[in-house]
Amino acid sequence: MTTIPQNENLLNHLTQLLQAHRPIFRQERVFQRVALLVIAEIVVFARHTITQLLMGVGLADLDWSSWYRLFSHDRFPYEAASAVLLAETIQHVAANELYVVAGDGTQTRRSSRKMEGAHWLHNPQSPVFKRGIHIGQRWFNGSWLLPAENGYSRAVPLRWLPAFTEKSRPQSTAPCKEWEAAVAFLVWLKQQLGALGRTRQRILMVADGHYDTLNLWKHLPAGVILLARSAKNRVLWHLPGPDARKNCQYGQRAPAPADYGRQRKGWQRLVLTVRGKPRHLQVKVAGPFLRKGASACPLFLIVVRGKDNKRTRRQPLPFLVNAVEDAVGSWVLPLPVADLLFWAWQRWEVEVAHRELKSNFGLGNKQCWHPVAAVRSVQWSAWVYALLLLAGYRSWGLTGAPAVPTRWWRGSGRWSLNTLWRGYRAALWGDHQFHPINPQSLLTKGDLRWIQPALRHAAFAAARS
Repeated sequence: MTTIPQNENLLNHLTQLLQAHRPIFRQERVFQRVALLVIAEIVVFARHTITQLLMGVGLADLDWSSWYRLFSHDRFPYEAASAVLLAETIQHVAANELYVVAGDGTQTRRSSRKMEGAHWLHNPQSPVFKRGIHIGQRWFNGSWLLPAENGYSRAVPLRWLPAFTEKSRPQSTAPCKEWEAAVAFLVWLKQQLGALGRTRQRILMVADGHYDTLNLWKHLPAGVILLARSAKNRVLWHLPGPDARKNCQYGQRAPAPADYGRQRKGWQRLVLTVRGKPRHLQVKVAGPFLRKGASACPLFLIVVRGKDNKRTRRQPLPFLVNAVEDAVGSWVLPLPVADLLFWAWQRWEVEVAHRELKSNFGLGNKQCWHPVAAVRSVQWSAWVYALLLLAGYRSWGLTGAPAVPTRWWRGSGRWSLNTLWRGYRAALWGDHQFHPINPQSLLTKGDLRWIQPALRHAAFAAARS
């Protein structure tokens, strides 16, 4: 297959999403600038700065200051845009179904500590055995995980919140810890779902070990299920027994998660379909337990182990999830173990979103030094990325994208960001068929007819890095 077919549904769904955001903008010209910049994010191959976006849509001769004021004067209302985006996502999740989100922290590299929220942070690209530092901003990403198809999912950013450190001394944004940003995201999610008539919507958030913190368990909103990776030496306590004193909050100290992982008995076998392949796991559930300082939040411990092949076995991984009370007053798991572990596996989609946003989508490229614009421009990139993903999901689902036009690789079971980009370019520029270039024309003097197909091939095959 050497043709990229044209799919007008992509642009139709993107247009519908943009029109849904029209009421949040006070002026029509501001909305037109927003829509034009969204198209520019698709067609620009260079760094996604504001000036490069303007060049990509042919506005190189106009004054660029009004486009910068889109972010510095808060003319792009990110709070309202996030609420509209959430309202669009619930069309794909019924009121009696589980709404799954993933939370994780990330950084954007900066060149100066004078930018809003920028300070010295651990460099994630440095080796583990020799940690380095760099100047960056810290963020919290609260993403919606798309309903599963054949074991696949994707992370669509709903809220991109600043989690700047106190040492960065931000001017327009209050300092915030990662767990505080996670609580703010969950509270916002509960409030928005309630405003949309989803007061009884079940919410599950999956997170890594950074969010297995005492403060997050203490301030977890009611009705939210949190599944977090835990430490092997986490100190857990049994619930007080029936013979305990009246004011006693904790029972005996429980074994560490690593001790449960070394036990030979009590494991149950489980088979999950993840990314189109069956995964054979062994699971042990223990609890309920308590963490000292969070006696009002009983937790269940889930220890998972599996095999890489017939000879090696993966190390057991512990997870903690908050328990719920059943009709008879007993503490039980909030969801079946298979559902919890499946979505715990899909948490990696947040890392995929971070990689695509930073490497391919230009997150943090916009050179905005105003304290408000330094935050809003990053949130803008995450919002546009979410719009493009949601329009692609409405057009293709997760597994119905056109095949990759190469013989050596037909693509994975789920479409990538580059496949989505090719779909948008085909929708904007028409069908494209890859024609081989005649090498004789390259050597013929004055024959430059090969340049135009070469440029079109490069445009459709481009993957920024």
